[in-house]
Amino acid sequence: MNNPRPLLPGINSPEDLKGLSDEQLQQVADETRAYIIDVIGEIGGHFGANLGTCEIAVALHSLLESPRDKILWDVGHQAYPHKVLTGRREQLPTIRQYEGLAPFCSIPESEHDIMGAGHASTSISYGVGLKEAMRKGIGQDGKVVAVIGDGALTGGVAYEAMHAAGGLQTPMVILLNDNGMSISPNVGALSSYFQRARLKPGLFHAREEVEDRLTKLPLGLGKRIERLGPELKTAIKAYWAPGLLFEELDLAYMGIIDGHDVGAMRRALTEAFAADRPVVVHVHTVKGRGFAPAEEGGLAGMEKWHAAKPGSIVDGAPADSKKPKLIPVQESDAPASIAPEILEEPEPVAAPPQYTQVFSDAIVAEAERDPRVIGITAAMAGGAGLQRLADERPEQYYDVGIAEQNAVLMASGIALQGGKPVCGIYSTFLQRAYDQIVHDVCLQNLDVTFAMDRAGLVGDDGPTHHGAFDIAYFRSLPNVVAMAPRDEAMLVHMLRTAVEHDGPTAFRYPRGAAVGVDLPAEAEMLPIGSGETLQNGEKVALVGYGSGVGIALGAAGILEEEGLKPTVADARFVKPLDTEMVERLAVSHDLIVTIEEGVLQGGFGSAVIEHLEDNFANPGERARVMRIGLPDRFVTHGKPDLLHKEVGFTPEAVAAKVQAAVDSGVAPRH
Repeated sequence: MNNPRPLLPGINSPEDLKGLSDEQLQQVADETRAYIIDVIGEIGGHFGANLGTCEIAVALHSLLESPRDKILWDVGHQAYPHKVLTGRREQLPTIRQYEGLAPFCSIPESEHDIMGAGHASTSISYGVGLKEAMRKGIGQDGKVVAVIGDGALTGGVAYEAMHAAGGLQTPMVILLNDNGMSISPNVGALSSYFQRARLKPGLFHAREEVEDRLTKLPLGLGKRIERLGPELKTAIKAYWAPGLLFEELDLAYMGIIDGHDVGAMRRALTEAFAADRPVVVHVHTVKGRGFAPAEEGGLAGMEKWHAAKPGSIVDGAPADSKKPKLIPVQESDAPASIAPEILEEPEPVAAPPQYTQVFSDAIVAEAERDPRVIGITAAMAGGAGLQRLADERPEQYYDVGIAEQNAVLMASGIALQGGKPVCGIYSTFLQRAYDQIVHDVCLQNLDVTFAMDRAGLVGDDGPTHHGAFDIAYFRSLPNVVAMAPRDEAMLVHMLRTAVEHDGPTAFRYPRGAAVGVDLPAEAEMLPIGSGETLQNGEKVALVGYGSGVGIALGAAGILEEEGLKPTVADARFVKPLDTEMVERLAVSHDLIVTIEEGVLQGGFGSAVIEHLEDNFANPGERARVMRIGLPDRFVTHGKPDLLHKEVGFTPEAVAAKVQAAVDSGVAPRH
């Protein structure tokens, strides 16, 4: 650095950037990057994308008057530098932690966070709406800039927004943060287009300049091109001027700008803001900038360091995972006081596999068994458990980019041709394709399977990523079969059931480690709509769905210590519901407790109540139903065990509720 004196400690708001030279602003960006490496390397969090946006954040905040001027960070996982520069530097060590900074932008957290979003491709639409409202005199006028990565531009809603911005000539800036990556390497024609653009920076010309040169080609070619009309000129210009894609949408184009040169970006942005029309400023950045394993590791390095695990970086470099941990020795630990058996190395206990890994292995097995099985994901090959399928059987795998709607529509087409597509998509992201689930899959009764990872409370990523609503949003749809496994063995059976069933199916499973049961040697097809009684008891029946079964078994163990032995059942299916089992439990018990890791409104417990209300004229003939699930609010971010405790989704909380109901005399029928 030219100036060794640190500047970042003096930056407590965007105003503190005003008046600094380009060299000083570059130093602020470098210090911000170093700070993020130190903090996130220790506590964990989104990593690579933030290292690439330090100069972007500094350049924007040095030019704009936030929050009057609106900076919209698409997704928000790239907004850590923005948080650092807007008064939250000292709080950064709390990010993604319970009661700490939000993992993405959050309107309640700061006036500088204009939108709260954890799903991609939305920023341009927000920007069009904001600026159009300003043009109508609503609220305070100001500049608007949407910072969107090229990964997010694989989402269709981004194109819809650009179409609107061009048509309305909305005066805003779309800053294209082109790093060649999103979470996984980008796919599709647009990504290839940007790659060609990056490789040929010398070929960029203004649109008018290229057109003028075409008409002046020698040997009569220029006059012939002129006579052949605008279509040919446009086609030829597209080769020489990659920005034409945007200009054809009536968006002015500037690029490619070095996204790690604060001065260059400030100059480009100043021109763009003065244009009084929609402008795309195309900047090239490196995901993982300043951290050698990401920056120099190619696409694999960028993908690996998209997020950092706690303690994964020490002194700016990857921690040595092989280095033994030093354990402080107390006086009582002296060799003479340690029993010989304690010195013996204990047998290592194998940890249960991750649910995602179990699904990954199971879908490869299904694909090997049946060539009609096709895995489809939306830019989440690793996260959704489809990377192994992509590696081993690429002819049975598709990644459509950040385009869940397209994924489901493509699956519909495959199903119409007799294939058996399996959409591996997070529960929260599948919400984006709800119209296609209703209109294209369920209405036409197509043989499409939805494998929903991250069902329930996922933890640090918070409310934008919790899988809270899929039970309710599938339950209301005709033709669909919806189920949830209680453990990894049941997940294997449910995938086989889904593939073999002729019609729409959906199953959900949580993030993290499975239960630890043995996996079956061969998957089996389950009887559709069949539950399973796991433990016979009396008075109280605990009926779990998916991860709720483990909570039910834990609560049953606690209640047995208090002298109450409840029945425990696994519903397995929410649609069709095992109505025979529900009615049997209702007439033989005083209280049915339904347990599900989803919202109660329209969920599994609602299905039980609805059936009993419809089929028992006298409430006294059946058990009372008490529902346990997620509350009617958006649950914050934090470790899953903390969140489960907060919302009462633990064996202890369930046991306490049941015991209170029994002790109060509410449970018995009269």
